[in-house]
Amino acid sequence: MLTRCALAFLWLLRLLPLAWFAALGRGLGTLLFALGRERRRVCLINLARCLPELAQGERRALARRHFQAFARAFLERAILWWGSPARIRQLVRIEGREHFEAVRGGPLILLAPHFVGLDMGWTRLALEFDMVSIYSRQKNEVFNAALLAGRRRFGAPTLLSRQQGVRPALRAMQAGQPFYYLPDMDYGQRDTIFVPFFGVEAATITGVSRLARMSGARVLPCISRMLPGGAGYVVRFLPAWENYPGASIEADTRRMNAFVEEQVRQMPEQYLWVHKRFKTRPPGEAPWY
Repeated sequence: MLTRCALAFLWLLRLLPLAWFAALGRGLGTLLFALGRERRRVCLINLARCLPELAQGERRALARRHFQAFARAFLERAILWWGSPARIRQLVRIEGREHFEAVRGGPLILLAPHFVGLDMGWTRLALEFDMVSIYSRQKNEVFNAALLAGRRRFGAPTLLSRQQGVRPALRAMQAGQPFYYLPDMDYGQRDTIFVPFFGVEAATITGVSRLARMSGARVLPCISRMLPGGAGYVVRFLPAWENYPGASIEADTRRMNAFVEEQVRQMPEQYLWVHKRFKTRPPGEAPWY
């Protein structure tokens, strides 16, 4: 019942002017930072390990800004899920189309790290072309259904659960659907290797390298960025990676993590620090969380 009430409230929010969402997000994010003890702790641990050059007060301020950005992005899903295509185009603009057009036509991996605007990028691009992606099933069945319905609003995307594996995704890629690939979460030890991320050994999935090797796909970075105030978002294509895949899967995975780290440093408050990115540790190392 609580989830349905929250979704009804979100549905009503779609009527608000865009500029209001930034203020609401700051308020809700500040409240969540104060009350969400467990996720606040995870966020602060991640920041302490990844950005030790910041003073404790600076990391705490950054964590608060992350909660505010996360909350704003969640509230603005009201527009993604129930707003008109015209309003979504107003909310999210696309930059770097020339990089996409340069590699369009063959198998393609859109490398989309976990920034708060991730769903904004997906929905905006879904207005332009069909994609394939893999999602993690949510424990709350009502919210899971709403999330899938929102992501399936436009076109004919292929959405696969992690349990379905990558073979259906490969078939969709060969049929011409770019793979909107989320490469930077800790899914445990399966299909992962330990490579540095912010100088820390992180269990990292090797799927980007393996998929590129299996399919001959190009890798095109696709970064979704939240803009200040009520200015919306930008989803930006960067130039496709050259000489990829490289000499080894490990070298490719190191390159990927280094790229994600570079992007995080440009907008650290927007990265998903509340995720337990380092829950899988090398043998003999104590848990972080």
